[in-house]
This record gives sequence, structure tokens and C-alpha cells, in this order.
Amino acid sequence: MLYKLNLEHILFLDIETVPQHQHFTDLDETGQHLWEQKTQYQRKDEFTAEEFYGRAGIWAEFGKIICISVGYFTHKGDIRSFRVTSFYGSENKILIEFKQLLQDHFNHAKHLLCAHNGKEFDFPYIARRMVINGINLPYKLDLFGKKPWEVPHLDTMELWKFGDYKHYTSLKLLSHILGIPSPKEDMDGSMVKDVFYKENDIDRIIAYCELDVVTTAQVFLRMRNEELLTDDEIKKV
Repeated sequence: MLYKLNLEHILFLDIETVPQHQHFTDLDETGQHLWEQKTQYQRKDEFTAEEFYGRAGIWAEFGKIICISVGYFTHKGDIRSFRVTSFYGSENKILIEFKQLLQDHFNHAKHLLCAHNGKEFDFPYIARRMVINGINLPYKLDLFGKKPWEVPHLDTMELWKFGDYKHYTSLKLLSHILGIPSPKEDMDGSMVKDVFYKENDIDRIIAYCELDVVTTAQVFLRMRNEELLTDDEIKKV
């Protein structure tokens, strides 16, 4: 089935998220209490709620999206290219522009969304933040009433599981073992919060997010036993 999919019908994506506020003390009293309750089992007795707040970007109820990067294949004759672009700015702007992309170019039954760990993180996170921002869900993220085989989502981590639900493999590890060349990275996911709030360097975050999109596409190609993208084939738009 994987080999029969048309690459041009797949939108590869990745998101970067941070806590809604820079500091725990910026939350109101109710928010602080709810954060303490939400994370009590993850924190156990090792961290206070305030010490644990740096991880708030993981939860859609306490985080926000600062970048969505996407990539898609195009073919003109024998020439293949992978076009990458990003949405950034206010979260509301990001979500509206991403929704418009889906509605204008990836809104038919044949179209699919693909991300690494997307089913557990990216797709539900985007949907939840759209609801919080008062944005109607686009068809590709509105899963109510859909049967499992009708959900238009691909997940490279799920594909790698081969039915093993206990197995977690990071994108970095998967790309390494599949022999995908890894460009130099000047940051990792744990640094996004500080790069955003302290350094105010959104361009650095965009570059990091776009790299993950390209890597996800490369992993997908390897799973189909196809040639990897070359630098010349990757176009930033």
C-alpha cells in the first residue's frame, strides 16, 4: 500500500511549540493550580510545578504553536523537487494560514498529512489549538465519526513500529539507522523555548523545524526504498 501512494498527494509537516508564557509566575492562580494538577504524575516528587513549567509546550492546554513547517513533492517530467515553507508569527495567524493551505491544496480524499509521531503529537496539538483559538477545524483534522481507515494521516514513527505499540523511535535515531545524511544542527527540541523567549530568534527555530520536515520526507522515501532527496531537489519557498 505504501508504494502505491502518490508522493504529490502527501503534505509533510512538523510543528514547534513553547509554553504559553515565559515564566510559571505569568500564569494566573487558577492556571498555576491546574498546571500542578495536570503534571503531578509526570513530576512525581522530583520537581515542583514551577520547576517543571519549562516543559509546558508539550501540552496543548498550556503551550502554543510558534511555527508550522510543511513540505510537498512536485514532479515536472523527470525532475523531482521537494518544496518547503513555514508559517510563523502569532499563533492565530499560523493556524489560519495553515488551514488555508489545507483547504486550497490538500482538501481532497486523496490527500494525506504525514509527520513523525504526528498521530500522538502534531495532529491533535494543531486541532486542539485551533479549537482554543476559535478556528473551525479543516476536514483533514476533523476526525469525528471517521473510521480508522478513513483518517487521512500518516505517521513515520507508526510505520516503523510495524504493529509494535510499545516501540518509540525518535526521528533522529530513525534517520541515523536508515543512513540518511544529517545536516549540522545548531539546536534540539529542548532548546526551542529559550531560543524563542530569551534569544527571540524565530529564524533559527524555522530552520530547525524545516530540517525535521525534510528528514521526515527522507525517512518516508527510505521506507519505500526510493532515492533520497539531494540538496538541489529541496526548494525553500
